[in-house]
Amino acid sequence: MKSNIPIVILAGGKSSRMEKADKALLPFGGYNTLSEFQYHRLSACFKRVYISTKLDKFNFKANFIKDNNETFAPTIALLSIFEELKEDRIFLISVDTPFIKIETIKEIINFGSEIVVAKSPNGVEPLCGIYSKNIIPKIKEMIDSDNHKLNYLIKNSDSSFIEFKDENEFLNVNRVDDYNKALKLIKKYLS
Repeated sequence: MKSNIPIVILAGGKSSRMEKADKALLPFGGYNTLSEFQYHRLSACFKRVYISTKLDKFNFKANFIKDNNETFAPTIALLSIFEELKEDRIFLISVDTPFIKIETIKEIINFGSEIVVAKSPNGVEPLCGIYSKNIIPKIKEMIDSDNHKLNYLIKNSDSSFIEFKDENEFLNVNRVDDYNKALKLIKKYLS
């Protein structure tokens, strides 16, 4: 059964560590882009899947949430998402984490706090979790004081963490080496 909570894929970052390539546009898993791969993969489990972006850079049909603020920050995107969707809770996931299991996402959804995020052997995973509209005033305060760190928001909210042991599940495709590693792991995780 598909979840009623909307999931939003963050794909509006600068990709500054990817050597002039936009990681959201890299080919992946039989799709033209990593974004398209994530969108289709998550559409199997969510009734509503959105992509948060700053630019019109995608050549496939999807539900997009455009963030027009010039600052590249997940807090800005999160506020735009809440303003656009007007939902009580949203699931936030980064475009560059293609191996996060659907079972992991479901486990996070079934937990009840303002914020519920994954914790891997690498630490807190702020871009894999549920965020409640109750945190909107905190997000606005942070933006007003030019603080865009999601970890600060998590520490200063009613937050819960769910630990997962597989660090490859949370592999971030930030650099060329990460992308090459992901291409090698794809058969293991997606077969």
